[in-house]
Amino acid sequence: MKKGIHPENYRLVAFKDMSNDDVFLTKSTAQTKETIELDGSEYPLIKLEISRTSHPFYTGKTKLVDSAGRIDKFKNKYKKFKK
Repeated sequence: MKKGIHPENYRLVAFKDMSNDDVFLTKSTAQTKETIELDGSEYPLIKLEISRTSHPFYTGKTKLVDSAGRIDKFKNKYKKFKK
């Protein structure tokens, strides 16, 4: 790797998927105040709401969206404004 082309804070960072507690390490310059200990070493921690281990596209588990229920709720909410 060429010297001097990466930022000073380019280091290993732990990313944690909060929906399933999966943790993975990768290099990043992301800033964080939290840390986590993995395999006897301490790493900066970035918390994620969704990652490759919990996203429906990658896991094959799709969610059924109840569009009819949403439409009925909308109609019931605004039927008092109907002329």
